[in-house]
Amino acid sequence: MRHISFSEMKTWTECPYKHKLNYINRVRKFVGNEFTAFGKAVHNLCENAMLGTIVESEFEDFFDENFENEILSLAGEEIDLKLVEQMSLQARNLYPLIIPGVQNTFGDYEVVSTEEKLYEDISDFDKEDFKFKGFIDLVIKTSDGKYHIIDWKTCSWGWDAKKRTDKILTYQLTLYKKYFCAKHNIDPSKVETHFALLKRTAKKNNVEIFRVTSGDRKTRNASALLNKALHNICVGNFIKNRSSCDRCEFRKTKHCK
Repeated sequence: MRHISFSEMKTWTECPYKHKLNYINRVRKFVGNEFTAFGKAVHNLCENAMLGTIVESEFEDFFDENFENEILSLAGEEIDLKLVEQMSLQARNLYPLIIPGVQNTFGDYEVVSTEEKLYEDISDFDKEDFKFKGFIDLVIKTSDGKYHIIDWKTCSWGWDAKKRTDKILTYQLTLYKKYFCAKHNIDPSKVETHFALLKRTAKKNNVEIFRVTSGDRKTRNASALLNKALHNICVGNFIKNRSSCDRCEFRKTKHCK
């Protein structure tokens, strides 16, 4: 069955033609860099730390091994080894604060799942059968009976107000909540959504968890955008969004002139 993820929807909103290149023509230009390697290594550490499969004394070796493997996977790409070394040192100030950051934000909690897969029917789209695909970084349940969906985001110093309230970015959590509730038949009023910023260069507050609203109106808006993307994908409508060209990896390449 065909499926769509949030990242695919986000690409479509940036430029339908870029979506076509990535997801229809399977043209992949960007393979990763030092920042994506760092993010993957930190995410892997977060998952295992929250599950208790590693303890704090093991964090350094675990991160170093994962970060090295991610960098090695970028063989053939230009790598800034000085930046990689800086990142390794910066991580040492970050990962001991991850679990305390969750504890300070939520108090008593139990881990429900990490990297939970969503593959749920998009029942409100009637043109074709599609599923929504995604992976939730962390779901916890607090003593008041509420579930909390958390998405880890690695960054340098943090996010400004514009990014924190970016409509498309926050739709990731809105859609995760919608399909998590559908998967488990949970009342949406019992689920809250959060971004967890893992700040690499910040002088303080290196782990910041903040709530993102995801009520009925926002869910309707996110679902409407998802359905709009699906409709245009199904009918083959891939118009170029010229206003996003300056940020596109395909700019002035043979794929898009």
